Amino acid sequence: MATHPWLVGGRDDELIAAVRRNEHALRSAVARLGWVLVIERDLVRLRKSPPPRPQAWATQGPSPAACSWFFLLLAAAESMPPRTAIGHLVTQARAAAAEAGLPTHHDIAERRAILAALHMLDERGIVERLDGDLEGYLHDEQAPVLLAIHHTRLAYVVANPGTLDPATDPHAWLQQAQREPDAARRMRRALVDDTCVHTALLDETEAQWLSQRVRGDDGGPLADAFGLVLERRAEGAAFIVPDEAYRHMNELGPMPFPAPGTIAHAALLLLDHAALNGTTGNGPGPGWRGMSEDQVVAALTACADNSASGKGGWGAEYAKDPLLLARKVRDLLTGTNLARLTPTDSPTGGEETTTMWWFAPTAGRWAQAGIAVPKAVRPRPRSSRVTPAHQCPPTPLQQGLFSDIEAKEAMEEPTP
Repeated sequence: MATHPWLVGGRDDELIAAVRRNEHALRSAVARLGWVLVIERDLVRLRKSPPPRPQAWATQGPSPAACSWFFLLLAAAESMPPRTAIGHLVTQARAAAAEAGLPTHHDIAERRAILAALHMLDERGIVERLDGDLEGYLHDEQAPVLLAIHHTRLAYVVANPGTLDPATDPHAWLQQAQREPDAARRMRRALVDDTCVHTALLDETEAQWLSQRVRGDDGGPLADAFGLVLERRAEGAAFIVPDEAYRHMNELGPMPFPAPGTIAHAALLLLDHAALNGTTGNGPGPGWRGMSEDQVVAALTACADNSASGKGGWGAEYAKDPLLLARKVRDLLTGTNLARLTPTDSPTGGEETTTMWWFAPTAGRWAQAGIAVPKAVRPRPRSSRVTPAHQCPPTPLQQGLFSDIEAKEAMEEPTP
């Protein structure tokens, strides 16, 4: 449910039955997170909070255009009959766009965004394809596709509707939807939804929770409820998937790491380079290593020059374009919470600024865990959507990759 918050009758009947059998335990677990569990006859909807780092997660999500059309189609669906043609629904969505002052172009890029939005609606069981092929819409806006609209499910799309009117003050409404004032609840959500929690990035109340309550009445029982294992280190904490809980890498999510592929291989080499050459001054905390973006690009350029491209090697498009490779590596490492990017003053003393890449000490688990660096093979498509919190295979407690943290401190459990 945490990774697939929409279960629809006719498609997920076995899972819906399992939810009904375990309703009490599920409600108890999600209540610790402040989430809402909706159980209806043919629908189970887990209304979750926004992700803890939405900007980093957005790179793995739909395009802004697809998101806009998702909500325009929702607005149009509210007044449509239960059965409607795809062309009628899109026409009403265009009318909603005009009412909101949004431009429409009727070009192939727009149709791709509309098609992506329709797939998102279909995955959630809100607008269901009854007949025809959705892909046909790309070439024919009046393609013979019959859709079913489940109006009762429209109310569950926005997980945190709040009390403000989005039409009156959209910015305040968005802030309310994302705000969580309770530090304990923020920490629980971060452990469930993110790869790891870094001690150096917490405020005072969050750090106190991590020190005093992560193993007690909050963190440990919550990890058990999700079938995960709590790992606590000086650098922070994480919920880890046990070895026996998965069989294949693609079950660990859209960003498993370490993993096969050019991007993951380049990221591993960059982490090794940062461990030896990165700076420690002005970092987020002990054990973090920093490199400027120019240094990152230079390191990746050298790696590309030393790595064969073509079959069995690095992807040619990345080997020839280190800037593109750097962007992809950035998305992977920030998405898995292994790197943090911050603007900083130019080292030449000018007015311009540069970007510092800070690599987290938690990257050290692969340097000493006996995990072989995967060969640089071309990435394979992955269909799993497990959240980044469930990517790291469990390893023994160990010192971080960077030697700034003493081994004794890394093994020591903070005293409440």
